[in-house]
Amino acid sequence: MANGGNVETRPVAARRPRLQLDAEEMLTAALKHAGRDDFLDRSFYPPLQRLIAACNAESDLSAFGRYSVRFDVLRSLNNLLEFEDVELLHPQVLSRPIERPLFIMGMPRSGTTFLHELVTQHPGTIAPLAYQTVYPNPSPSGRFGQKLRQGWIEGQLRLVRILAPQLNRLHPISATSPQECTDITSQVFQSLRYDSVYRVPSYQRWLEHHGHIDAYRFHRRFLQHLDVQMPGRRWVLKSPDHVFALSALKTVYPDARLVFVHRDPVRVLASVAKLTEVLRRPFARSIDRVDIGRQVCASWIDGAQRMTRAAAGSDSILHLHYRQIVSAPLETASRLFRHAGLTLTEEATRRMQRWLERDRNSNKGRRNYNLATFGLDAGALHAQFTPYIEAFGVERE
Repeated sequence: MANGGNVETRPVAARRPRLQLDAEEMLTAALKHAGRDDFLDRSFYPPLQRLIAACNAESDLSAFGRYSVRFDVLRSLNNLLEFEDVELLHPQVLSRPIERPLFIMGMPRSGTTFLHELVTQHPGTIAPLAYQTVYPNPSPSGRFGQKLRQGWIEGQLRLVRILAPQLNRLHPISATSPQECTDITSQVFQSLRYDSVYRVPSYQRWLEHHGHIDAYRFHRRFLQHLDVQMPGRRWVLKSPDHVFALSALKTVYPDARLVFVHRDPVRVLASVAKLTEVLRRPFARSIDRVDIGRQVCASWIDGAQRMTRAAAGSDSILHLHYRQIVSAPLETASRLFRHAGLTLTEEATRRMQRWLERDRNSNKGRRNYNLATFGLDAGALHAQFTPYIEAFGVERE
């Protein structure tokens, strides 16, 4: 039932008491499954407790939502246990260098995914793939086991598309697509991903206060495990949310190369709000669109201010604009490779051209989303984002 067109609820009488997620129960289940008495490092546990408390108190999870949170947590705990096992046998993994990684970030819905997929066609680059963020360790069954894992992830993605049919148009993904870094940091329960999928404002406030240095140290550790399996290439990482953790990123990766992507925030925010709604809908019993609008607006006003401050203090950030990326992708990629110190070879150009042809044939349509649905006003947003728009010469759409 709709309330004012924005909040969907059920009659009070129809609601059943909510079962509570239990962080300790999940920890015990993961250890039992692995045949272990304890983790060697429990630093992830306080963030997990914060996340679970917020999910219980604030997310209004459906039965499927509770199942999904528990499934996701157990998967992450299992990966942490496997990492510990590998590191005990091969401690040299943790001294593996991750040199000059390239980080793509900036306004969401601004072509960052398109750019990430395009530049990783270069044979000298590599990115974490979606299935690898779920199964980062090699399969005991070799290539056959890897294919089974990819098929299992494709099955999960098909289920998500059934539950959230608009998601594939907003953010298409496959098991072998390059994946965002928030799926890496989520495995130590310190990720901005959670705020997109569940309503967890208290967790979000805690994470902002706590900072991201532990998450990015794990991010590096995660890449070290993948790099053992796929050595000799430059890592290209992507997430709009990196702008909220620049200090931690620079501390952990002092030689990183950064790319900021810019787009008209008014055009961006309606799409971000819609994506947040679509992501949350399968897991929640109610959705408040106006609350989502407030959240994404406040978040990206903060993000725009952070980008402006970072750019003022550095001349080593490459700034790209959405229209550059979509109108001249090969020229844009060439600028990015020069910035990263990579040579644009003939083979890289051929691969990117082939990928662009496939992407053009995917029949993507331009979609418009109503700001008012999320309690937002275009005029007010333009006023709030004027410093960002003027600082980077952002075109209005």
